[in-house]
Amino acid sequence: MTGDAGSLSTFDLGSIVFLFAATVGFLNDRHFHLPRAIALLIGALLASLVIIVVGALVTPIDIAQLAQRRIEGAHLPRILLDGVLALLLFAASLHVDLRELRSQAWVVFGLATAGVVLATVVFAYGIWAVFKLAGMQVPLAWCFVLGAIVAPTDAVAVEGLLRRVRLPSALKGMISGESLFNDGTAVVLFFAAVAAAEGEVGVAGHGRIALSLLKEGALGGALGVATGYLARQAIRHVKDDNLTLTISVALALSTYRLALALGLSGPIAVVVCGIVLTSRPLETNGRDERRQKLATFWSLVDELLNTLLFLLMGFEILAIDGSLAALVPIIVAIPLALAARLLSVCALMPLLPLGWDEKRRAIAVLTWVGLRGGISVALVLNLPETQYRDALSAVCYGVVIFTIVVQGLLTPRIIGWLYRSHDGT
Repeated sequence: MTGDAGSLSTFDLGSIVFLFAATVGFLNDRHFHLPRAIALLIGALLASLVIIVVGALVTPIDIAQLAQRRIEGAHLPRILLDGVLALLLFAASLHVDLRELRSQAWVVFGLATAGVVLATVVFAYGIWAVFKLAGMQVPLAWCFVLGAIVAPTDAVAVEGLLRRVRLPSALKGMISGESLFNDGTAVVLFFAAVAAAEGEVGVAGHGRIALSLLKEGALGGALGVATGYLARQAIRHVKDDNLTLTISVALALSTYRLALALGLSGPIAVVVCGIVLTSRPLETNGRDERRQKLATFWSLVDELLNTLLFLLMGFEILAIDGSLAALVPIIVAIPLALAARLLSVCALMPLLPLGWDEKRRAIAVLTWVGLRGGISVALVLNLPETQYRDALSAVCYGVVIFTIVVQGLLTPRIIGWLYRSHDGT
């Protein structure tokens, strides 16, 4: 079937994603050597810029508008939070060191729950004031929706960055653990905030959000333990490596879907099942070659999904209002997001099992390495069609681009400076 001429078919979109990922990956591997997330995002932005320039100079047809219409015609938001989010989180969870995570459990829990809520509130009030000063009347309720979108750090972007820097293992455990589990909190906050903004939830409903977070998270985690254990036992008793990969995909998708059907946290369930799956060897002979094969396979899945999300973001950027009034909230949102992150980390400082000097450096690192990425993009693409959608999307994309490109590129230097200055070298 060819599908509607004005929209992209699944085959069209898949072809574009694979071609784009291969092209950017080749150029990056040969010339630039950037972290994958940064290379993909820069590539998507350059592709959007090329479309704008070509549309303006070469042809009377508005290519930018045509590209955006075709993306919208693909009806992608319906699948983004389910399939894409489940696979992204599962891919990142396979790299978690369970022993390190256990030793930092309280810190990770605090950052992933109270930290996300606090960052959401601080950012929401701040961006609401910024919108008002810019003459844009965005209700506070929708600012809370935006706060929930930009509050969670992205596990995939963070994991790729941590592999390139030298940090104490305890601090790495905090950063990677939080980035995995805070998505569950953010998703609950996002849907609660959207319901409130659309008038579906009253004041009494707001008081149940905290209990909902705890219930969905705890029971979702329990479900993840059960499904992860069953999948690990199944893999240990099969000989076909391809079947191992099939089981892992089935585990990620079915756990996420089952959690949602039961009213539990899909993100937390899928993260826990991934951690449990690789917490012990996957082969009965003591050799664990399957873990490496799993890691290689899921690294590819991760790259393709991030390519899809960043391409979608790039095409969405084509429609952003470029006026000065519209750019002011985007520019101010960047330091505001950093400030909200800093306050949420400082508030949880007593939980950090470190000395004072180590705490100060940990706070700086936790604040700066809090990259936003595919999760925030997936959430913003699921915003309902309202008059505020474009303004909220523009701010989100500005924060994502800055954190991945600027913070991501500067992180090695900042970490090197922090730890060199401490050592006196």
